[in-house]
Amino acid sequence: MFKFWNSHEQQAQPHPQEGSSCSWYPPSVVGSTNSSRPATPSSSASNSFNSQTPAEWSHSLSPVSPTEAAGVIALLKDKSVDELRKLLSDKDAYNQFLLSVDQVKIQNNIRDELRNETLQLARNNLDKEPQIMELRNQCRIIRTTELAAAQEKLNELDRQKEETLKFYSPASFMHRVQDAMNVTEEESEIVNRQLLDREIDLGTFVQKYKKLRTSYHRRALIHLAAKTSPIG
Repeated sequence: MFKFWNSHEQQAQPHPQEGSSCSWYPPSVVGSTNSSRPATPSSSASNSFNSQTPAEWSHSLSPVSPTEAAGVIALLKDKSVDELRKLLSDKDAYNQFLLSVDQVKIQNNIRDELRNETLQLARNNLDKEPQIMELRNQCRIIRTTELAAAQEKLNELDRQKEETLKFYSPASFMHRVQDAMNVTEEESEIVNRQLLDREIDLGTFVQKYKKLRTSYHRRALIHLAAKTSPIG
């Protein structure tokens, strides 16, 4: 909103009908009719001017720089009192004057540029909608085919990993060593029984029995070391 300075020239009081015709102006403008340079409201768009209540108007005011105020005053200083009164009483005349102000023209141009850019972005987004739908369909196909196969393979690898870790765990290792010791012990008993039954001679018995007992004690030492180790 532009606020204009009051001049020192005196004006006659407006007639009651003139005051009633200015009811669409905010009270600050209607109450300033005693001055020869009445305050005239301004906004970036004249259409929003009529929809604001006086309370909303007072909150929507923005400070005007001295340069902008001087520019507006320069447009009004050559107008007669009747022309100034017409700006207050005639809404169309006021809107026409408002739209002729350079600051308003600049703001309207900026608004139009932003609106056009927004519309162009919206059109670009709409033009890309078929491409977006196609990409969504491709992602859905990948998710239901390639991803499913990859997930199944990953699950199989996880299962193999768990089996491998379980096989080489300390507990599993000790269990396998113990089984090997039991097998060696049974084989030793068989060789010993073969000697007693004279199924083998003494030389063969010594060779086989020595090999089996060496293997048994080696495994027993490994089992004992694993059992007493901190990782066991």
